[in-house]
Amino acid sequence: MDKQKVAEVLEEMAVLLELKDENPFKIRAFQNGARAVESLEEDLEKLIQENRLTSVKGIGEHMAKTIKELVETERSKEHAQLKKEFPEGVLAMLTIQGLGPKKVKVLYQKLHLKSIPELEKACHDHKLLKIEGFGEKTEENILKGIEYLKKNIGKHLFPKAQEEAQKLANYLSSSSKVKHISIAGSLRRCKDSIKDIDIVVSSDHPQDVMKIFTAYPFTDRILAQGDTKSSIILQSGINVDLRVVSDTEYPFALLYFTGSKEHNTVMRGIAKDKNLKLNEYGLFKGTKSVPCKTEADIFKALELSYIEPELRENSGEIEAAQAKKLPTDLVEFKDLKGTFHNHTTESDGANTLEQMVEKAMSLELDYLGISDHSQAAYYANGLKPDRVKKQWKAIDHLNTKLKNFKILKGTEVDILPDGSLDFPDSLLAEFDFVIASVHSKFKMSEKDMTQRITKALKNKHVTMIGHPTGRLLFEREGYPVNLLELVNVASDYGKAMELNSHPARLDIDWKICKYAKSKGVPVSINPDAHRTSGIEVLKFGVGIARKGWLAKKDVLNTRPLKEIEKFLKSYH
Repeated sequence: MDKQKVAEVLEEMAVLLELKDENPFKIRAFQNGARAVESLEEDLEKLIQENRLTSVKGIGEHMAKTIKELVETERSKEHAQLKKEFPEGVLAMLTIQGLGPKKVKVLYQKLHLKSIPELEKACHDHKLLKIEGFGEKTEENILKGIEYLKKNIGKHLFPKAQEEAQKLANYLSSSSKVKHISIAGSLRRCKDSIKDIDIVVSSDHPQDVMKIFTAYPFTDRILAQGDTKSSIILQSGINVDLRVVSDTEYPFALLYFTGSKEHNTVMRGIAKDKNLKLNEYGLFKGTKSVPCKTEADIFKALELSYIEPELRENSGEIEAAQAKKLPTDLVEFKDLKGTFHNHTTESDGANTLEQMVEKAMSLELDYLGISDHSQAAYYANGLKPDRVKKQWKAIDHLNTKLKNFKILKGTEVDILPDGSLDFPDSLLAEFDFVIASVHSKFKMSEKDMTQRITKALKNKHVTMIGHPTGRLLFEREGYPVNLLELVNVASDYGKAMELNSHPARLDIDWKICKYAKSKGVPVSINPDAHRTSGIEVLKFGVGIARKGWLAKKDVLNTRPLKEIEKFLKSYH
């Protein structure tokens, strides 16, 4: 069990203990243990082997024993015992937006609710009104949360699916029976969430490949096994479809199974207009096949520029390919020179300033923006002005020691309900950059929320808006806001927009990236990192940026340090 999974189990144990009304110190111990494991710089297994777990801040003797048990046996007796004390559906209720352990405990104890369907019925029957602290608005919000969960049943976050798909692709690639292999479907198109994984393989031995595929060690169950297609469900719960074709068919199968369905429909129509027939088996003129060794050859045969997989959504890419007006240099991870929106232990981050800088340098970035929370974010240990200035001194001191790298002084300042900012202009003027974000009062009307953020965006010291919709994929919908209007304001005032690449956010959406590009608004791909490993999620933001047609020049943090400093000076 890796450190991420260990941290998840410890966090779940803290929740179960809270449901049990356990000692707050014990609950906090598991919460601290989870954070400590997640932010480890050293190898977890090595710490266990050398009996050094208790040297890590936040890990005591009991916690070390639990972690060791999880790593070595992939289970914990204490965790298993805690789970036995509650029906599985009780934990599931915690996935509903706004329902924390305290409320779920009351619902379980007072109304004996054991599942989401039971809770839904209780809300419709207004049974929650009998409980102190629960009103009509609570019932309404719970029902909205349940509806949102239903909409996302069977969907998975892009990063998790990508990890699982790559692991499986590596497993299949190790066989000499596999000639070519590619992840296809919505995953290849970089959709922010996916329903299943599609993999296309070329081989002269399809049956052998199918046997290897269905023998994959991380398979939960086999759904189907055939000569050209097989399906399994992974232990992670994700469905995988494998298609095996010949080398000749491979580029056509890859094109077809990458999709999207709408893109494929238009492509077939273009082929038909040229008296050709295009399908997953080939491109044909009458009964004669038109040879194509790659996807690029197929596009060329149809007199189209090559369309990158991320763009294949029938959102204007085919017309642009016909007119030879597609972006030819979509942004790549290697183009990023630095990034903004990173938190340290000064607010709610798990790693120190020095550790965050070390990680950024290991990723070959040239600058890193530190943007700890402002004072209104008390729940995240937000910084008051005196602590801000203390942090600046630490940054200045560290910058004198660094070569070919710079730390930029920033803040993630709260946008208050009236659109004013959580720090005075006199302090904001001294930061290198300012990210303004909404962290409260999400239930304003679209008009009021748009006015709130617009007012902040017009502040001369604000560089960009952070996670512009506030959405958390599969957890909560974004607050109502007119993003097109925000982009228009950013264009008028020379501001940037953030593309928050945190896997649960991926906010702004790719369609808004495309609009920002059309308005000349630079997009900053930021990780919203709260630990060193969090900086790595930049790669997911790059995928969304590519899907939004963003070239290198459209992305703010592809600019070298000198250009960035010049850009940032315009806010002072």
